[in-house]
Amino acid sequence: MKKLILIDGNSIAYRAFFALPLLSNDKGIYTNAVYGFTTMLLKILEDEKPTHMLVAFDAGKSTFRHKTFSEYKGTRQKTPPELSEQLPFIRELLDTYGIKRHEATEYEADDIIGTLASRAEQEGWNVKVISGDKDLLQLVTDKVEVHLTKKGITNMDRYDLEAIDEKYGITAKQIIDLKGLMGDSSDNIPGVPGIGEKTALKLLKEFGSVETVLDSVDQVSGKKMKERLVEHREQALMSKKLATIFTEVPVDLGIEDLAFGEYDVAKVSAFFKDLDFSSLLNRLPDENGETASEELSEMDIELVHEISEEHLISPAALVAEVLGEHYHHAPIEGFAISNKNGTFFIPTTTAVESELFVEWAKDETKKKWVFDAKRTVVALGWQDIELDGVEFDLLIASYLLDPSVSSHGMSDIAQRKGLSIVQDDESVYGKGAKQRVPDEDALKDHLGRKASAILHLKEDLEKELEENNQSKLFFDLEMPLSVVLGRMETTGIKVDSSQLKQMGEDLSERLKALEETIHDLAGTSFNINSPKQLGEVLFETLGLPPVKKTKTGYSTSADVLEKLAGEHKIIEHILLYRQLGKLYSTYIEGLLKVVDESTGRIHTRYNQALTQTGRLSSTDPNLQNIPIRLEEGRTIRKAFIPSEPGWSILAADYSQIELRVLAHISEDQGLIEAFKKDMDIHTKTAMDVFHVGESEVTSDMRRSSKAVNFGIVYGISDYGLSQSLNITRKEAAEFIERYLESYPNVKAYMSNVVEEAREKGYVSTLMQRRRYLPELVSRNFNLRSFAERTAMNTPIQGTAADIIKKAMIDMAERLESEQLKSRMLLQVHDELIFEVPEDELEQMKQIVPEVMEAALELSVPLKADVSVGETWYEAK
Repeated sequence: MKKLILIDGNSIAYRAFFALPLLSNDKGIYTNAVYGFTTMLLKILEDEKPTHMLVAFDAGKSTFRHKTFSEYKGTRQKTPPELSEQLPFIRELLDTYGIKRHEATEYEADDIIGTLASRAEQEGWNVKVISGDKDLLQLVTDKVEVHLTKKGITNMDRYDLEAIDEKYGITAKQIIDLKGLMGDSSDNIPGVPGIGEKTALKLLKEFGSVETVLDSVDQVSGKKMKERLVEHREQALMSKKLATIFTEVPVDLGIEDLAFGEYDVAKVSAFFKDLDFSSLLNRLPDENGETASEELSEMDIELVHEISEEHLISPAALVAEVLGEHYHHAPIEGFAISNKNGTFFIPTTTAVESELFVEWAKDETKKKWVFDAKRTVVALGWQDIELDGVEFDLLIASYLLDPSVSSHGMSDIAQRKGLSIVQDDESVYGKGAKQRVPDEDALKDHLGRKASAILHLKEDLEKELEENNQSKLFFDLEMPLSVVLGRMETTGIKVDSSQLKQMGEDLSERLKALEETIHDLAGTSFNINSPKQLGEVLFETLGLPPVKKTKTGYSTSADVLEKLAGEHKIIEHILLYRQLGKLYSTYIEGLLKVVDESTGRIHTRYNQALTQTGRLSSTDPNLQNIPIRLEEGRTIRKAFIPSEPGWSILAADYSQIELRVLAHISEDQGLIEAFKKDMDIHTKTAMDVFHVGESEVTSDMRRSSKAVNFGIVYGISDYGLSQSLNITRKEAAEFIERYLESYPNVKAYMSNVVEEAREKGYVSTLMQRRRYLPELVSRNFNLRSFAERTAMNTPIQGTAADIIKKAMIDMAERLESEQLKSRMLLQVHDELIFEVPEDELEQMKQIVPEVMEAALELSVPLKADVSVGETWYEAK
């Protein structure tokens, strides 16, 4: 059967570029757009099996539309040079595959696609158009479908006539009328000011077209609306004309000329190797014309109603499916197991009621391979099933191999490895309010495929970890940590809700009083939370000098207000009002919403595979971000209490861990000596930089030294230091210079690490965690500078993150081996929080710093400070 696919080349290349991190091959050539484009192309070839294809490109900046409106696309930012230089490779890719491409002077890719789609339709063809641009929806007919990229580039929304009607309630032909009324900011099509999508759709449903709306303006409700339509009549007609795809471009290609068939696999393979796309090689056909993915396209998945030993042979891939981000207390939709005996789908009730399964789950000798061990541990924990023996976690392996990749979903990992056997969750379940569990057959298929994918991918990823010298990091640090985190999440931390409510009432009173003060100082009442009204009061009523303007009026952002701090009393009150307002909404109201009704605790979720430095982050709620510099923020910690009467909260904090890591990595004798003698490092720095004795160090000298000590590993600039210390850039530059003279090995480390990263393409922590930095060879100065600062900082921040992770694992083992009742509750940056019974308090005060200080041996001692209190606030 004949099938024509038309692709909007510029749109897909642009989407691919921004969907993927900036990758480059070993020759320093940027490849992320080419890679993304290639994965999209491979998916089309595998899924659609087209017989005819064409990729259309824009020929240049100037088109026939510019004659109608010179400002057409005038607001578009210049194409990043990192993308421009990849377009020739995308064209080469198409030529290598033998796929036709076309561009035409004065016309856009849309017009070429519109012309060919129209011709093909007249000849009775079915056509699929692939783009990221909604403008192309106007081409949809009963023979033309448009597929629009959504998340990333391989996931798409399919639009036929019915889908357009369902989404917009108008016909495909009316898409140009929609653009005529509402305009399009991305193409700088003006439309009618003040008319958005909602209003435009309402008008079109009532009147049908732009012309009819304009001719029936007397029947339009709303005086302002009528005025706008009358005043901008010509602009609306012009906007419709600009949005209309031209379908008579002089293209010297017949539809049959677009035939796509056999291509030279060796040529494509050479192209992939040249650009370092090794993971895509196994998606190419072998000599029999079959691809690795096709071997697995049909799958035999058995539905199990009674679990027997043969289903539980180890090692086995295990899936316990919980939908959505919030997996605490969430129902398990079903289980799947894949091992050498086959792939099995087990309904939830069958699994949790099977003594055989429960015993197998907690047997640590029975090895399990999973995707997201922590989530699996927690999901089973809520079912009172303990999970042990987790040996491999696909998510963590993928994250360690490249933390810069934006998506580590199972289908994404499988696709990157050329294994197209598993769909992404959104395609199966939908998203948001429309998310639903499909029927048992579809669920069985999806979960079985997931388990099978884990089984197939494990060896590949394990081999890559071995090649990267990351096996120890994976097996000894991240894998055991995922189980520790899972147990911490399930335990949660007790919260005194009544105290939180009281704090909320107190904050509410303070906000009301502040509001009155601000209104008095302004001499008028207004909505302080409205940037527009606030801007008018500050810069018109009070006559303060405007710092910067935005499209909607005066900017009242925090940095603007901080610059105005000395100009008027009102500013400090507004800044405090905003801070307290955020505390109230984000932390008081926010925390009350997430207290679990059944446990009275907050069960924050730790993100183990998110940050590029390896640090943990937390969500729902983010307990690492409570703003403790503000006393009102610190007070919130009073609501965090032990879960048992008579117990205490114990907090242990690493002291200056990043500077200690810097001393070790740089081997700087001055820093090493200071830490070995347990000196105050900021005083020591002040002594070295200002050439004074300890007794002569002033508080200002120490403050300046502290700013440089903490800033230096982040590549602090003279500008940055001048801002934080309120000194001139010249003074700041001199200070940094004196600092680097005092610590010559730190200076050497900073330049060496950047050079080494430029050669390798990545930096590593002491435990071999990697961060790839392709931007180090960017021609863009800002991108390159950021990458240089990141190269200096990541080995230090990442090693500090690894150390506290190791301390958490060692601490969990110690609590278990000594059979202590104390529980580890939270990790916040360089701090661990425990709840401790009274009879274990002295023992824990000794054990915790002992374990934390022994987590990793450095050339300087690690130091952990311990404090205890009845609440988290008192413990810190």
